[in-house]
Amino acid sequence: MAGDSSLEPTIQEYVAAEAKLQTVSNPSGSLSDGSGLGEPKFEVNITAFTGDWGRPQRDGPALRATALIAYGNYLLGKGKDSVVKTNIWPIVQNDLNYVAQYWNQTGFDLWEEVQGSSFFTIAAQHRALVEGSAFARTLGQSSDSYDSQAPQVLCFLQDFWNGTAVISNLAKNGRSGLDANSLISSIQTFDPKAACDDATFQPCSARALSNHKMVVDSFRSIYNINSGKSVGDAVAIGRYAEDTYQGGNPWYLTTLAAAEQLYDALYQWGQQGSLAITQASLPFFQALDSSAVVGNYSSSSSTYSSLTGAIKTYADGFVSVVQQYTPSNGSLPEQFTRDNGTPTSAGDLTWSYAAFLTAASRRDGSVPASWGASSANEVPTQCHGSSATGSYTTPSVGPW
Repeated sequence: MAGDSSLEPTIQEYVAAEAKLQTVSNPSGSLSDGSGLGEPKFEVNITAFTGDWGRPQRDGPALRATALIAYGNYLLGKGKDSVVKTNIWPIVQNDLNYVAQYWNQTGFDLWEEVQGSSFFTIAAQHRALVEGSAFARTLGQSSDSYDSQAPQVLCFLQDFWNGTAVISNLAKNGRSGLDANSLISSIQTFDPKAACDDATFQPCSARALSNHKMVVDSFRSIYNINSGKSVGDAVAIGRYAEDTYQGGNPWYLTTLAAAEQLYDALYQWGQQGSLAITQASLPFFQALDSSAVVGNYSSSSSTYSSLTGAIKTYADGFVSVVQQYTPSNGSLPEQFTRDNGTPTSAGDLTWSYAAFLTAASRRDGSVPASWGASSANEVPTQCHGSSATGSYTTPSVGPW
């Protein structure tokens, strides 16, 4: 809510719409077994879209649950427990049950192109089950299936790490696997109270920083607008190097995601009062300061001040790239061309604006609530491809 209560009616309309959409049978399935909850696209009149599309997309229920839990917790803080139980919990429960049941099945990734196991989807699903478990217990509901599946989802998440970077989709699709999917995943699962935890790929973790460098570097030489910039300079970022959609260009939202991950990391280091450089993260730091060496640096040290200052400047550089190629009227389309930065593809993309707003908020130190990462980062010694068959009920929204 961020203190702007004028938006609350719009949020409530969204909740009511989701309650209706969950009941609409569609090409992905229906509510009877939950399969229809993975449908990514509907007509604006809340009927099924029956055309060809990349379906199912299994990140949807997890992201929806996360969004509704945030509003639910806000209402609980206002003492509106009965409203949450009536209007929000039935929708969230359906989505969490879907995640617990279907997390181990493949689907299409957030770019709606590749069917397989997506890092973004699995990361979002783990977060949803963890915070969904706490939300359920607060409401006096059972969290057993969420508690049993979350560790296994986290276990599977480790399979995307290859030692230096995240392989963003495990499908054999002819790509390197370096993908801004992983940057967006890191900011989606950012927990302001978490340590620099590798298991959940927190923004300040060695894994996330190493991956940040690998992803950013993959775009340095393929776009003409990045020419002349050296390692350590911010550049325009696309989805993945092999992208050919609309010519395969940089995107506003992915370039902003590169900035936002670093703002998140700066916040986390500030909270814990120190910064660590490991062998895994050393290349990231050395690209910004060639004298960087492995070690732990207190916030009172000159090294900490120097490094965090350089990282802040680096993050701001990605925002400057977006600023450079933003049209004079301030609109943010989907992409800007790789050769001269001309805005292109879908105009006024909602996601582009959202990416700017969240990056600006993180830069200013405004962060979301904790989702419980610090108490849910223990990776099981053995992974099991498990699931928990859920029950699904028809939700309805009453008075607020």
